[in-house]
Amino acid sequence: LSEMDFVELQHFCSKQGIIFLSTPFELRSAELLDRLQVPAFKISSGELTNLPLLSKIAAFGKPIILSTGMSNLSEIREAVDEIYAEGNRKLILLHCTSNYPTRPENVNLLAMETMRRAFSVPIGYSDHTLGIEIAVAAVALGACVIEKHFTLDRNLPGPDHQVSLEPEEFKAMVATVRNTEQALGSGKKEPRFSERKIAKVARKSLVAASNIPGGTKLIAEMLTVKRPGTGISPEYISVVLGKITRRALKRDTVISWGMIR
Repeated sequence: LSEMDFVELQHFCSKQGIIFLSTPFELRSAELLDRLQVPAFKISSGELTNLPLLSKIAAFGKPIILSTGMSNLSEIREAVDEIYAEGNRKLILLHCTSNYPTRPENVNLLAMETMRRAFSVPIGYSDHTLGIEIAVAAVALGACVIEKHFTLDRNLPGPDHQVSLEPEEFKAMVATVRNTEQALGSGKKEPRFSERKIAKVARKSLVAASNIPGGTKLIAEMLTVKRPGTGISPEYISVVLGKITRRALKRDTVISWGMIR
């Protein structure tokens, strides 16, 4: 592509509300992208050990998204240190397996957590599997960036098209990723507001097992547990036993605190 091609692509992305990014494989391309004022640099797995290029790109001072296919922690550490040496700490690491396509058993998504602990930076995932399932699973495991190949037609010639998503598939992936992000929630375990109405139906209450006269001291044989959950919860059975009924209770009466003393 010529420089004008990049300018045209950047202009088109701007009109569509899409962030324009490109991956440089040598310094001249990186300098072109910097002149075009790209908001960040995406660096491919194959350049992870190209420390001179990493150093030059880091010096631009822009965020870097670095794929880590084919690498171990030691190699990633060298790349990270090279970037940090330029005073640039705006870094996202993408876990990646450089197979096209990548079989599920070769994905190793749990390596994202290993990288997160090792480098204390945001972690994403560069996906070369078929379909969208693995990318969505990566989001569930905390990936903050998903890289996925895109094509207008998977039957086009070239090595990347077969592992790419067509437009409707990509749209479905984005929608599923957004749903997954919402589903992750805060992590705090507590009843959701939407569950309150269901709890009244699904949970149970202490109920009179038979007719109970007023002024009766309650014993276990007088009580049973039934739906709905609008009365005293059975978790308080030990508190209720020994209490005195304020009035007569008919069989199957859902017992509330106001009925006993």
